[in-house]
Amino acid sequence: MNPSPHASRPRTVDSVRNASSSSDAMIQLHGVVKTFSNAAGEFTVLKGVDLTIKRGEFVSIVGKSGSGKSTLLNMVTGIDHPSDGQVVVNGTDIYTGVTESQRSKWRGRNLGIVFQFFQLLPMLTLLENVMLPMDYVDMYDFDERPERAMQLLKLVGLEKFANKLPVLVSTGQQQLAAIARAMACDPPLLIADEPTGNLDTRSADTIIGLFEHFVELGKTIVMVTHDPSLTSRTHRNIIISDGELINETIAISLPQLRHRHMLEFTKLVEERVYQPHETIISRDEHVEYFFMIRKGEVEVILQEKKKDFIASRLSDYEFFGEMELLRGGKSIANVRAGSKPVEVLALPRADFARVMNESPITAEAVGKIVQKRLEKHRITDYRQVDK
Repeated sequence: MNPSPHASRPRTVDSVRNASSSSDAMIQLHGVVKTFSNAAGEFTVLKGVDLTIKRGEFVSIVGKSGSGKSTLLNMVTGIDHPSDGQVVVNGTDIYTGVTESQRSKWRGRNLGIVFQFFQLLPMLTLLENVMLPMDYVDMYDFDERPERAMQLLKLVGLEKFANKLPVLVSTGQQQLAAIARAMACDPPLLIADEPTGNLDTRSADTIIGLFEHFVELGKTIVMVTHDPSLTSRTHRNIIISDGELINETIAISLPQLRHRHMLEFTKLVEERVYQPHETIISRDEHVEYFFMIRKGEVEVILQEKKKDFIASRLSDYEFFGEMELLRGGKSIANVRAGSKPVEVLALPRADFARVMNESPITAEAVGKIVQKRLEKHRITDYRQVDK
């Protein structure tokens, strides 16, 4: 659970260096709110976002247009200010007591930013574009900068185009140059806003391959994208809907759900922890909750000739309780925590049933899992009797 915004505050850019490397959090957002005002009144884009991204993670952020994706990135990069809440990046509170000038210098040394439309300066060569961030934050000796820029262009396969202007290379090559520029000051964090939005499939694959390489080197990457083929290659997929984050366990457990239903479930579920071998559902009882496993393992215990046996084990992002909720009747099994504590999300029966009625695709997918489990249990029963 994220610390309270009112806990002891992280150190600021102006006061001290970044927090020690012992912390594994690269990004921490605590209760971040962003409200815009115009002639029509106020509009809240981010509604109390709490988020932690660890060092070395490759994270994608998805959501419909207007959901708050780019605004969320702007909070992390310091391009815009939150109306409320706290943003800590690489151990530094980037808004409390920090001037725009200080934040700009800090951003140059700590962040690499890749935009959808490249943002290369047209009058500078690719080599000069890559050197520009080094000049701005005064990193590396003056004579070292061309060599480092050339190394980065070589890394992205553009060393032969170093002295060309952006207009003389393809859009895919421009984006590769923009990535080289983003890495100019060796930042620990790379932020990418639809980096493949204007590229063909081959170029997009090259870009993601580069990102994967950077992650292997220990970089943290946060990428906004609409492309499912890209989200499948990231460590985490964070979904934002109407300015709020969807619980990741729900998103992974029930991917067929519409985002509005995922968000609804996020607000309705109850977080529970069961100790090793603690009973979660008892045989022959009415099941009142649908359970999704956040972390850990549960054991499904069936009975044959008055002898119990473990019919199956379920782990992270799997669910249980759906069989009884969809088919009616009492539980045919005992379900208990495994040998370690298990964290689950519990959704009330009525809410589960209502959303299943509203989402036939999800109901069909869950129904297929129910059928597979019934068939598996019948096979298991037979084998147990055989023994």
